Amino acid sequence: MNEHEEVAVQFLTACWERKVLAATAESCTGGLISATLTSIPGSSAVVDRGFVTYSNEAKTEMLGVAAETIAQFGAVSEQTAREMAEGALLRSNAGIALAVTGIAGPEGGTEDKPVGLVWFGIAVSGRKPLAIKRIFENNGRDFIRAETVRTALQYGIDALRGAG
Repeated sequence: MNEHEEVAVQFLTACWERKVLAATAESCTGGLISATLTSIPGSSAVVDRGFVTYSNEAKTEMLGVAAETIAQFGAVSEQTAREMAEGALLRSNAGIALAVTGIAGPEGGTEDKPVGLVWFGIAVSGRKPLAIKRIFENNGRDFIRAETVRTALQYGIDALRGAG
């Protein structure tokens, strides 16, 4: 079992122990978090659904991210990540939603938003959604996406532990 599978099992176990379903809202990972989770036998007991919202329109239509949020702050921002997580939670049966939006490269980075920048949104039922910023080393698109999956799941575990 590799590191990504181990953290996926830990996340699924944490959901199962707390009797909560999980949802994902993914942009830069294009569904890799959901794919990682659903590759684990028994994941159907806790995985509710995944939203792949690669375009700005998808973020607005599927998750309810305000068009004004994207216009003012950008798709890769604290505000968008938080709204993505909140929207996934509200539009699912989940008790926790993990959202990611970032710049996996190789192009698309700017001085303010470099390749490797990822915003993580975490929403847990009954708690205020939060967003966490990470900048991964630019070791290529696959590396950034893989680290985003691993980190999102770890943040989910941490959030569930905090939920008691």
